[in-house]
Amino acid sequence: MSIQGGKYIEVGPGVEIFVQDIGEGEPIVFIPGWTFTTEVFSKQLAHFSKTNRVIVIDPRSHGRSSISLHGNDYVTHGSDLAKVMKELDLNEITLVGWSFGCLTMWEYIRQHGTEKIKSLVFVDMSPKPLSTNHEENWVEGPLDDIGAAYTTYLQNPQGQREFVAGYATQVMVQRKLEEQELNWLVEQSLKTPYYIAANLFSAGMFSDYREEARLASETVPTLTVIAEHWAQIASAFTKKLSPGSQVEVLGGHLMFWEHSERFNEVVDQFLLYSNETNSTD
Repeated sequence: MSIQGGKYIEVGPGVEIFVQDIGEGEPIVFIPGWTFTTEVFSKQLAHFSKTNRVIVIDPRSHGRSSISLHGNDYVTHGSDLAKVMKELDLNEITLVGWSFGCLTMWEYIRQHGTEKIKSLVFVDMSPKPLSTNHEENWVEGPLDDIGAAYTTYLQNPQGQREFVAGYATQVMVQRKLEEQELNWLVEQSLKTPYYIAANLFSAGMFSDYREEARLASETVPTLTVIAEHWAQIASAFTKKLSPGSQVEVLGGHLMFWEHSERFNEVVDQFLLYSNETNSTD
């Protein structure tokens, strides 16, 4: 089946990244989170491609991209992003990352700085997902809970299904999901084999991009969108670490899908602010 604007970009021997590239104007690049695909951003693609060039990426070992037995970590994902940007000749871009997609953005900044970046949108991800002090820092959860998720669930396909289904119903979406919606979300994740999903999970959890988060907020217009369930601690953490970042609180972890109109409106307003800021520099 032909996908509108779909193309493949080789980032290494035998490894191709699938992208959708639609619309004209200033480029916006969307990067999905752990094991998810371009398809979760369908409502953003439809909205922003009316005014911008929109690029949506399936990271390595996600969705329609190559399943690779190597490079399933965010250091490699950051360099993959740089290669995609170079191949598509992207400059003055807005990067939008959701969940672990934010780690890819911070890693890109660690490797390449912010020269080609106009603005940044980080959707519901701490730059340091784990800490021994989980009561004061914005983290994914207590260390024992994260360890249990890895050792209990991410060891076979059934465990991966159960893990994603539970996360979708308890954290990602606030309303009750219809059965077909839940099945679709789980199917998105299962395009990444469980053994690669486990590797990406651990690589992401042990990341520490606090310095890149601080640098980003000081260098270019930055927006951090935070889910309601941890808004208090996440907002305080972000404002302390990245005081230059705007902060918006909305919905659950998948708010851009469940509350797409409001999310798109928030990003539209931020892009206007970004344009005004850049025009006065």
